[in-house]
Amino acid sequence: MNEALTLLSFGDQGWGDTIALGVLVTVSLAIATLPFGLVLGFLIALAKKSSEPSLKLAANIYTTVFRGLPELLTLFLVYFGVQIGIQQGLKLIGVETYVEVNSFVAGMVALSLVFSSYASEAFLSAFRGIPQGQYEGGHALGLSRYQTMSLVILPQLIRLALPALGNLWLILLKETSLVSVIGLADLVRESGIAARVTKEPFMFFGIACLIYLVLAMISSTGLARIERWTKRGEGAR
Repeated sequence: MNEALTLLSFGDQGWGDTIALGVLVTVSLAIATLPFGLVLGFLIALAKKSSEPSLKLAANIYTTVFRGLPELLTLFLVYFGVQIGIQQGLKLIGVETYVEVNSFVAGMVALSLVFSSYASEAFLSAFRGIPQGQYEGGHALGLSRYQTMSLVILPQLIRLALPALGNLWLILLKETSLVSVIGLADLVRESGIAARVTKEPFMFFGIACLIYLVLAMISSTGLARIERWTKRGEGAR
């Protein structure tokens, strides 16, 4: 027991500070990915419900590709593909150099692509739950299309899509573990290093499991409060 506490302590003899840094990277990556994934997913949902065939086709192809590919392959394609693309672009202008993409940025981009493809379906289902009369009411009040969307439709859209988006957030939080394979010092990578050095894999991977569970419980509590807040006016009606 004392040996385990020593290994998990902070300082030169323990791995507590290293694990804590991994948790910070994991949470930071998930939080940084979320807004990009939400905005991109919302735009894709708009394209899917557009009357323009080319926009609808492009959005459907996008979601089919990124929902069909394994997340790990998407991460590899972004991480190595962007490096190759930049190097080839520099080669065209006569510059021969090696370019390495930041692991955090590559992970954020890859996870945003995957997250947005699923979020677009959540937004699209929410759009279908909003009666056409809401759009017509906004138009009757003299609101522009932008004002109708931002003031009338968007608040209802968020409330309807929130349960599905909450599930996607929990999935995103777990999928951040994939970035360990491209060298980002997240929770899984730091736990793996500690396990190899100390020869205590069960303890450190068990700690990682507990930390992910705690993060999931905190997220679930926060999402439940947000959902209650979005429904605060329903009882009055």
